[in-house]
Amino acid sequence: MGRFFWVDEDREVAVKHGGEVHGVRKWKLPGLMGCPTCGATWAGVGHFHPGVDLSHLPEGREFERARPEPFKEFVRLRELVRPLVAPNMELPPGTGFGPLVGSASGRLPAFAWVISVLLVHREALVSLQADGVRNLSGHPTALKFRQKAPPELLELQVSPHGRLHADCIPADVPPPCPTCGRFGLSRPEAPILDAATLPAQVDLFRVGNFATMVIGTERFRDSVLRLELDGLAFRELRTR
Repeated sequence: MGRFFWVDEDREVAVKHGGEVHGVRKWKLPGLMGCPTCGATWAGVGHFHPGVDLSHLPEGREFERARPEPFKEFVRLRELVRPLVAPNMELPPGTGFGPLVGSASGRLPAFAWVISVLLVHREALVSLQADGVRNLSGHPTALKFRQKAPPELLELQVSPHGRLHADCIPADVPPPCPTCGRFGLSRPEAPILDAATLPAQVDLFRVGNFATMVIGTERFRDSVLRLELDGLAFRELRTR
């Protein structure tokens, strides 16, 4: 098994370029109000499906307003969209669908971030794919630029795979709720990836039980550096 890297924003590069991106998701699952098992009211971050269009769903408008819903209503809405996503994909409260809607301005690095959403210039994505990076897919955004001849920014589909290893999870953190899936874990100071759960054919993914963390393989890191694509910072993580 190769090396794995935590992929984050290179803030110094972003500030140097000076551009800005602001956006929100048009559709999303509601948050959960008072799980019947753990009692939590919550919505997750890091689960996005930019290529899933809910405009043709008769109930599509029910996904446009952010709010918490009781468990029964949340499940009803979740099952309406389940056929539209890949099989076995988790759909926690707050899962977003469709393109990022908003505005952008100024110069942007090859990779730009909107919180935990990862955007890439089309030319950079094409270069990575030609360089052999596996299973990268980009989807159009609905961002409006304030300048002439704006770049074409795509949103990368970065799906959850793998897990953090139990050795980096404090003993006092309870397991995920069996009903709603909530895992009340703060990001470990020294994350460790569970080697047995990591994907074999995907070079960029989110951690399955901590989806705000984006992970790149050594192949992805080396390609980004070789092609001199800016906007990303890499920190190697241990596996066990």
